[in-house]
Amino acid sequence: MATNVVMPQLGESVTEGTVTRWLKNVGDAIKVDEAIVEVSTDKVDTEIPSPVAGVLLEIKAAQDAVIPVGGVMAIIGESGSVAPSAPVVSAPVAQTPPPAPKPEPVIEKPVVQATAPTPVAQTVAAPAAGGSTVNVLLPQLGESVTEGTITRWLKNVGDKVSIDEAIVEISTDKVDTEIPSPSAGVISEIRVAQDQVALVGAILAVISTSASAAVSTPAPSAPVVSTPAPVVAPPVAAPPVVAPQIVNTPAPVVFNNSQTAANDSFATPIVRKLAKEQGVDLSQIKGTGVNGRVRKDDVLNVAKSNVAPTSQSPSPVATTQPQAASTSAPVAQESKLGKVEQTSRLRRIIAERMVQSLHISAQLTSVIEVDVTKIASLRNKVKDSFVAREGVKLSFLPFFAKVSIESLNEFPIVNATLSEDASQVTYSDAVHLAVAVDTPKGLLVPVIRNAGDLTIAGLARKIQDVAARTRDNKVTPDELSGGTFTLTNTGSRGALFDTPIINQPQVAILGTGAVVKKPVVVKGEDGSDQIAIRQMVYLALTYDHRIVDGADAARFLSSMKLRLEEANFESELGL
Repeated sequence: MATNVVMPQLGESVTEGTVTRWLKNVGDAIKVDEAIVEVSTDKVDTEIPSPVAGVLLEIKAAQDAVIPVGGVMAIIGESGSVAPSAPVVSAPVAQTPPPAPKPEPVIEKPVVQATAPTPVAQTVAAPAAGGSTVNVLLPQLGESVTEGTITRWLKNVGDKVSIDEAIVEISTDKVDTEIPSPSAGVISEIRVAQDQVALVGAILAVISTSASAAVSTPAPSAPVVSTPAPVVAPPVAAPPVVAPQIVNTPAPVVFNNSQTAANDSFATPIVRKLAKEQGVDLSQIKGTGVNGRVRKDDVLNVAKSNVAPTSQSPSPVATTQPQAASTSAPVAQESKLGKVEQTSRLRRIIAERMVQSLHISAQLTSVIEVDVTKIASLRNKVKDSFVAREGVKLSFLPFFAKVSIESLNEFPIVNATLSEDASQVTYSDAVHLAVAVDTPKGLLVPVIRNAGDLTIAGLARKIQDVAARTRDNKVTPDELSGGTFTLTNTGSRGALFDTPIINQPQVAILGTGAVVKKPVVVKGEDGSDQIAIRQMVYLALTYDHRIVDGADAARFLSSMKLRLEEANFESELGL
């Protein structure tokens, strides 16, 4: 029995959708509720799940086709059904052409004789006769994540793996993580090469659960570069040159050196890539991150110290480095000049969303100057006891966060969200505070849920927690969405103020500048004007002028100014 996959109703005013990408191909087995196609509307981008389990028999709507609500996009048949020989759309997503019944790899200098290609294909692509296999799939790593990049294989073809043992590292625009093995067995095939992109649900590798599979070792029959892995995982009868990619190419030192492997576990894939580019040995770095994790700054500091000395007096650090390190590092440093690089997926997404935000909303920034001298005095009184009690340092940011939340409760329009066409405003019943975090990958914005329930101490702990986990790629994808108001500390690197861009669909974002000492005019005890040295800060509120008026923004900032300058926080600080 065949079942139609139809375009669902994806919103009250949505009448049609565009097919942006097929996640399954004709002939693929599908589970119930498994995502099979991506659809874009004027309201939302989403994935359509399969209504039944079975086999994808036919694709009715090609990529980029516009389908009305209720229109048939695909047909799913029962398991065991035969796919039609001429589906309407045979290749909705880029994929390799079907292989010949007996594929022969292109070999410039054959290691084995050309008269016996078949045994090579058997040892690479299939387990021993009678054995069973388990596919390693790219899982859904977040609500909006549709693909991932292979950053490193932790296992090679022929390696034994245990159930839940990490076998590959994946990088997405939200998070870097490791994929565990779904079964115990032996890696019989690797289908997606390092640095290649795979769709959610694609087959990354094949694990043989047959005991006899471990005895076969693929022969080095072809160079790695002859057939790179495609974006979408190839069919089962993939060209046999994929597996030798791992077998023929010597594994990096990090795989076989136990000391390096131990240090590598304390560095993200991005940091490891940076270390490779800079010629830095991660095993020689003492990380300054959480639990000794090696951070981007650690690598850059070591790389800088490895630069060969100029004609001036040599650096003490440089003279103690091995000669090989001192000569190779400058090449990596200078290669950035005049170099053209492809931007990361995260950087492209950030660029797209920033431009989109400016296109959607009418953004305006109001700035106010606040005297935080009293808060600075309170911090000096409690900074030692606060660290001992709470385990984190007390910066100005938790005070700004606390007062922002109080002012948002007074002016709920600033904590609202507005639909893209400005036809509907939603007032949040809680403050979900988003905090911008600078990471080696780019700017990410994790969310502190129900921030209104937290004290200054609680906010200090939460801010440090989400910031550390975001930098270490330990934050979950769900923690990077759902904010109602954003706080960005533009003063952390010395900027006096900035004009931040709104994080859609929010209607406002607050930038906090650097706290600096400066002479200002104040009222003396006798009421006369006097000049005094005070600690001052600029607060910059960017707001959506479609829903927030300038007077609303000014009242919001004035409310914050009053609360901060009064500095009535003694009870929360235990004074």
